[in-house]
Amino acid sequence: MINTLKESQLHYYQKGTVEHILKNNYCGLFLDMGTGKTVSTLTAINKLIYEELELERVLVIAPKRVAESVWTAEIDKWEHLKDLKIVKIIGNEKQRKEALRQKADIHIISRDNVAWICGLYGGSMLPFDMLVIDESSSFKNHASMRFKALKKVQASFKRVVILTGTPAPNGLIDLWAQIWLLDRGERLGQTITFYRDNYFRKSYNGFSYDAMEDTESRVHAKLKDICISMKSEDYLELPERIDTYIPIILPPAIRKQYDDFERDKVMEMLSDIGNTEVSAMNAAALSNKLLQFAGGAIYDEDRNVHEIHDLKLEAAEQFIEEANGKPVLIFYSYKHELSRLQERLKKYKPVKMETAQHEKDWNAGKIQVMLLHPASGGHGLNLQEGHTMMLWFSLNWSLELYMQANKRLHRQGRKYPVVIGHLIAQGTEDENVVKRLEGKQTTQEALMQSVKAKIEKYKKYI
Repeated sequence: MINTLKESQLHYYQKGTVEHILKNNYCGLFLDMGTGKTVSTLTAINKLIYEELELERVLVIAPKRVAESVWTAEIDKWEHLKDLKIVKIIGNEKQRKEALRQKADIHIISRDNVAWICGLYGGSMLPFDMLVIDESSSFKNHASMRFKALKKVQASFKRVVILTGTPAPNGLIDLWAQIWLLDRGERLGQTITFYRDNYFRKSYNGFSYDAMEDTESRVHAKLKDICISMKSEDYLELPERIDTYIPIILPPAIRKQYDDFERDKVMEMLSDIGNTEVSAMNAAALSNKLLQFAGGAIYDEDRNVHEIHDLKLEAAEQFIEEANGKPVLIFYSYKHELSRLQERLKKYKPVKMETAQHEKDWNAGKIQVMLLHPASGGHGLNLQEGHTMMLWFSLNWSLELYMQANKRLHRQGRKYPVVIGHLIAQGTEDENVVKRLEGKQTTQEALMQSVKAKIEKYKKYI
């Protein structure tokens, strides 16, 4: 039998979060990973339903994996939440409609089905009196279908709470859409154009926006009444985090091959775009090719895989050996990396993280090597009860995914240091990504700077 926790065991900052939700019909919780956003929100919902008698039906929108397991698992942990009934709106359309017909305090749906549920009710009003958006940064794009659909039905809800640990992963420009879902444009403006014009200026590359000198202070002043922010290091007793950067030295022949490949791809890109400006899409395509090469294999135009070297595979195997039997969590970026890792590490019986049972087995120490893509495992997974070794086989440009993924292990409650290894192919795009992640630059800005530096490098061949 699981020993449940009591409401009195909530931390003081979690109790403060509960009070903030109760006092504000529309509020943002910009709380770092591990500060208990979910239990705080559930505690407030429980009070509003069963003590204040204010609510009847709550809709929670969350990433798919979070929707499927995290919220129900949190309810099971706490005695004071035992009366809350939660129904998951998952499965095919027939199953989702059946779930909606079931009586419950909370219905939870994945963000991928937001447009579907809004359309189901005619795109105007939904039969819920409170909305919770878990990981609201996934609604940062004002042009996305999910934001547009939710924008039309925002008036349905008497209360709205948005939760995220990274409200502005690419800079303050990401806040407008999320805040609009709280106050319908009262604080940051009715339109994204107004927000841009009053708080930003176009950057030198013409593709992104730079905040003005006083933007941060002005935005904080606008939001301080409805949004609270916490950094985990200010509130949690976190274990020591040890970051190690493992250099991968390319032999001269492979290094020359990489340099030639980089030059050819830059020239190919310039030939394709002609006199037009380099776009973020062009830059991302180029960078992805170089990151694949650094990892040891690349896709061609037909998605065939061409293996170049196994240096990172050797380093990953060595990392596991040096862990002396301790389980290791490995993050990869591309499908061919998953296949190559599964083959190279088969003696360790690697498991691709896919199910709730895998999560339980990891926490129970039953999996020696677990393979995980940061986009599927960055949010919602609670792996901190397992072991303390993780390895980035390859990195990507997303600071948000990087931070979220690292927090799967580096969380409150651990007794031992967390070791985070990074395999970095020297003199390759790997190094540019590491600099970006360490410097916490916006993704697009860093990506464009990296590509423009390559263009300057190969100008002499034009």
